[in-house]
Amino acid sequence: MIRGIWDRETVALMLLAAFMPVALVWLWFGGAEAFLRLVLALIVSGLWHLIFMLARAQPPSFAGAVTALAVAILAPEELGLLRLILGISFGSVMAELVFGGWGRNVLNPATVTLAFLGFGFPAAPWPEPAIPVIWAAIPAALIGVLAGVMPGRVILGAALAPAAALALGADPAEALPAAALVLVLLVCDPVASAATRPGRWLNGILYGGLVVLFALHWEGAAPVQIAVSAALFASLAAPLLDESTIAIWLLRRRRRHG
Repeated sequence: MIRGIWDRETVALMLLAAFMPVALVWLWFGGAEAFLRLVLALIVSGLWHLIFMLARAQPPSFAGAVTALAVAILAPEELGLLRLILGISFGSVMAELVFGGWGRNVLNPATVTLAFLGFGFPAAPWPEPAIPVIWAAIPAALIGVLAGVMPGRVILGAALAPAAALALGADPAEALPAAALVLVLLVCDPVASAATRPGRWLNGILYGGLVVLFALHWEGAAPVQIAVSAALFASLAAPLLDESTIAIWLLRRRRRHG
């Protein structure tokens, strides 16, 4: 749920602007291959958004570009043209456009696309983002939080579980850099993350906890695969976390005024 003074299109544009540090560094290190991958993702996502925009007489939106960028950076490699088109189409249509467009969807379309590609084509290797790309997630998060389009409580909550695991002697460190990148690109989606303040803390804690759990017990999984899977489950739980928070608040209110 998007809250505040901005309309959906403005929020999508500001979120895209926040992603620019990651996008530029990724393109710099990825070269022509990364550029072509991004262009393909933009074309496929843009075509589906155009079709639904014309069918519903809706204004244009930058949401398709937000999805395309996250998919281009995080999608498994060596998929081939057809598989990538299929995955982007499935995620854009089934996770976003059938619900009325970005702002009304339940799950992040990029997360659904990546999960579809990862589970549908398990032999495809996941990318290993360059360290500078991961560092670029820090200014991206700062821009997003300061602009009000990324939930800071989700980011802080996500840091708690890995910090606790490291303090207790567990070692999920190999998965944490990729988890930070996925946190910014997927989990901090202002639509698909929890909307209540306690829910956002819990949403972040759940994501961080799942990253730790998968990193310690999922043998052979790539760091990006671990983080995307954790993002999917955390996103699925977000509505429940909000409902639980609201239910507890109403119960306390009744006891106070009953």
